[in-house]
Amino acid sequence: MATADWSRKTSDVPERLRRQWRADRALRPAMRSPGRPDPSRVVQRQVWRTIATGVTTAEASLAIGVSVPVGTRWFRHAGGMPPISLAEPTDRYLSFEEREEIAIMRAKDKGVREIARTLGRDPGTISRELRRNAATRGRTLEYRATVAQWKAQQAAKRPKIAKLVANDRLREYVQERLDGSVKRADGTVVAGPVTVDWKGRNKPHRQDRRWSMSWSPEQISHRLELDFPDDESMRISHEAIYQSLFIEGRGALKRELVACLRTGRALRQPRARSQNKPQGHVTADVVLSARPAEAADRAVPGHWEGDLIIGTGRSAIGTVIERSSRSTLLVHLPRLEGWGEIPPVKNGPSLGGYGALAMNTALTASMTKLPLQLRKTLTWDRGKELSAHAQFTLDTGTKVFFADPHSPWQRPTNENTNGLLRQYFPKGTDLSRWSAEDLEAVALALNNRPRKILGWRTPAEVFDEQIQLLATGGVASTG
Repeated sequence: MATADWSRKTSDVPERLRRQWRADRALRPAMRSPGRPDPSRVVQRQVWRTIATGVTTAEASLAIGVSVPVGTRWFRHAGGMPPISLAEPTDRYLSFEEREEIAIMRAKDKGVREIARTLGRDPGTISRELRRNAATRGRTLEYRATVAQWKAQQAAKRPKIAKLVANDRLREYVQERLDGSVKRADGTVVAGPVTVDWKGRNKPHRQDRRWSMSWSPEQISHRLELDFPDDESMRISHEAIYQSLFIEGRGALKRELVACLRTGRALRQPRARSQNKPQGHVTADVVLSARPAEAADRAVPGHWEGDLIIGTGRSAIGTVIERSSRSTLLVHLPRLEGWGEIPPVKNGPSLGGYGALAMNTALTASMTKLPLQLRKTLTWDRGKELSAHAQFTLDTGTKVFFADPHSPWQRPTNENTNGLLRQYFPKGTDLSRWSAEDLEAVALALNNRPRKILGWRTPAEVFDEQIQLLATGGVASTG
C-alpha cells in the first residue's frame, strides 16, 4: 500500500527526480561523532596478519603505520585473538582505497558519473555513498574517507549475542567446570592456598595459584555431548569458550577465569610468536644461518656443538662435542658458594652453577686447553646459560652460533652424545656430586669407544690425528 501511494503521489514527477528522492530517503539517521575515527578494518587486518607472523605487537604496529599504544590496545582488548575476520571483503563493497579516491575527486569538483567511470562503479553506488556516509558536522554534507569508512563499518555490523550470554544454563555449566571448587571424595571443599587477586596478567611466577576444577574448554565442549545427549541447546565449541574468556566485551565469562586455564595466560599467544620467542642474546649475526658453510660438512675440524644435561636440584654438566671427530669434552659446573643457604633472588646470580658468568668461566677453561685451530665455532641451543657469548668469543677466539628454536636436529652429534651420557648420568639424579676428575674419566671412556661413523676408529684416535696434521701443516681427514 505504501508503495502504491508513493507511486500515485509522484506519478507526474520525472523518474530522475524520483530516484533522487529515494536516495535522500535512504540517508542514515544521525550517528554519534566518532571523534577521531578508528583506522579502517583494512589496517586492522594488516596489523593482525603481521602479528600472526610472530613479531611483537609494537613491531607489527610500526610496520603498518599504527601507533604502538593503539596496536597494543587492540591486542589486549581482543585477548590476543583477532576480533574480526581476516578474509578480505568481496568487490561488492567499496574499499577504503576507493573511498579515498572518491574524496580526492570530490574535492576537485568531479561529478558522480565521472567518479563512477574512473572507479568502474555504478553511478548509483557513488551517489548513495556520497549521501549516506558523508560527514554531517556543520549541517553540510562533506565527504571524508575516514569518516565514510567508519560509518560504513558501523552500519555493516551485525552484532550477535554470544551463546553463553543467552543460555544461562549453559553458562553455569561451563563456569562451574572452569571455576568450580576442588572437593574431597566426601564432597567437602578444599580451600587450597591463599593467592593474590588477579590483575589482568599471566599466572604469577613461582607463586601459588588458586585451586579450581580447571577443565579445559575442549574437555567441557566434548563432555556436554555425553551429559546432555538429547539437548542440542547444551552445545558449544571450545573456541567459543576461549573467545568468551579472552575477548573483552563478550560479557559471558569473567576475564579473571583465564587464571583457571592450565597456562594461566591472560592473552592468547600467536603460534608463530610462541615458536620464535625473542631472546636478547640471540642476534642476527649469531643465528645458525650465519655459521660458516665449512662447519656443516664436517670435513674441517674445529667446529663444536654444545648443550647442558640437567639433573635434580638445578645441577648440570656441560657437554661439548667436536663435529668431525665426535670427541667429547665434559664441563664441570660446581655449585657456587651460598647454594642452599642464601635464598634465591630475582635477577640475582645463579648459584646452581650454570649461570652466564659461571658457564663462561668453566667453558673458557675447557676450550682454551685446545689448539687455536681446533676451536673455530661452537653451536649451542638457545639457553640463557650462554647469554654472555660475546665475552666467551673474546676470551677463546671461538665464534658462537645458536640453533633455531625447537630444532635439536641442528645439533645432532651433541644430542646423540647426550643420550650416551645418560648411561652414566641418568635423569633425576644429582649431577653436582661428580668432580671434574670424574667427568674427565667418563669423557675418556666415550672417546675411546669405536664408532661406526668413524670406520670403527675411536674419537680419540681421530682427534689425535687432527692435532698431528695441524702440527705438520696437513689437512685432517675423518676416514
